[in-house]
Amino acid sequence: MAALALIGLLSGCSVFQQRDEMARFNSAYDRGNYGLAASVMAVSDKGDSESKHVLQYLHRGEALRLEGDYQQSIDAFDRAEAGMKYLDTEGFASTASENVMSVLVNESTRDYRALMSEAILVNTYKALSFLALGNDDYARVEFNRADDRTRRAVDFFSEEIAEQKRALQNDPVNARTVQRSIDSGSMRSVIQSNYGNPSAWSVYPDYIVPASTYLYGLYFLANDGSDVQRAVTSLQRVSDMAPGNATVKADADLAEGLASGKLSRQDQPDRVWVVYENGLGPVLEEVRFDVPLFYSYHGEPQVILTGIALPRYRDRTAVSGHLSANAQATTADFAQMGKVIRTEMQERFPSILTRAISAAVVKGLIQHKASESFGVAGQLGSIIYTLATTQADLRGWQAMPDHWEVARLERPADGRVELTDTLRGDLGTVNVPDQPYTLIYVKRPTAEGPATVMLLDLQGKRPGECLQMTGGGTPARPCAS
Repeated sequence: MAALALIGLLSGCSVFQQRDEMARFNSAYDRGNYGLAASVMAVSDKGDSESKHVLQYLHRGEALRLEGDYQQSIDAFDRAEAGMKYLDTEGFASTASENVMSVLVNESTRDYRALMSEAILVNTYKALSFLALGNDDYARVEFNRADDRTRRAVDFFSEEIAEQKRALQNDPVNARTVQRSIDSGSMRSVIQSNYGNPSAWSVYPDYIVPASTYLYGLYFLANDGSDVQRAVTSLQRVSDMAPGNATVKADADLAEGLASGKLSRQDQPDRVWVVYENGLGPVLEEVRFDVPLFYSYHGEPQVILTGIALPRYRDRTAVSGHLSANAQATTADFAQMGKVIRTEMQERFPSILTRAISAAVVKGLIQHKASESFGVAGQLGSIIYTLATTQADLRGWQAMPDHWEVARLERPADGRVELTDTLRGDLGTVNVPDQPYTLIYVKRPTAEGPATVMLLDLQGKRPGECLQMTGGGTPARPCAS
């Protein structure tokens, strides 16, 4: 019993440290102090494998990108990717010690398992950073990686569920108990009443990160040759999922016209796209409730009520209003991060539920055995242990946005594009070079912090520019790096 108490204590300390680190990051990030936010997530123990620090690298990489420190951002994201190899190889299987700890304690004891959407965004952010550095070859590689991950996502989710089933087969008794509990009508009723019905969530019809797929299509639209067919496929797919967005529809039509030969590049005006990455994305909250477990103990069928804890996403806030460019083009929504995440969560929920119930079964048996062996003291101690260790894994990449918006306009003759917040007034002016395909990429997590504005050549022929804008008559300033 002492060992169980120690496990519970260590679990609580680990979770507290993780949440304290996340709170300090968010405090700096929400105010636009990206240098401080990056320093909070600095990894001190370089001897650990990258898989131990995936979340730190993800947060650090995005904070550095918003500082305009593109190379350091790429380095951090590279390390994060190195810790996500299970998304690309055979590596679903956790170590035996990880599996034991996640059952005896909780999911937070395992190395963080990134969402596929997080990995896709990493490649997209790296591609944008390489464009900012004027490195078109590496930008192309990262856009292709993002697209490849998108195509393989459904197979990944299926294999993840299959791996969970294979893991259960190592303990046939537990497997039967878990499956019997999951299949029971009372279990389904309790989950729906307390957690909700995942099949009723608002999701995309196919798994996709629309912003990544759109930027992939925009990149290949800007490049000559047979690559334009990639733009046709990608932009049409996003247009189908954002049927009310006129800009995305016009981009899909432009790509189709260029691919078919109905339109000539030489006859096209120079164009500027404004993509607005807005707000703070969803975060996980814990939902705890009692469920009925059906199992056999000493050959006798038993039913007990025990607690489980499941993670559920809740939305945070967007920055109200939109962006207007030269008072002639206003951004409109085309991609919702919450919808992306819930699409993925819906696919992964069966394995999450299975692990939660498996842990509850093991802890229920521990309570029975402790009560038999140690009487009231054993029963009390095992209950305290169960309460302390029944926790949902609430970790996630909290630097993702609420949504993306887009607008398009022809490049002005003088190159000046004035950005205006439709609620707060003038934001600042961007001077667009004389080039045919320009992306003005704006990210603003909160209204309290500045907007980071990245001026990028979609053909990657020249390095970009990074500005921070607060509006209100304050001149734009170069990003800190």
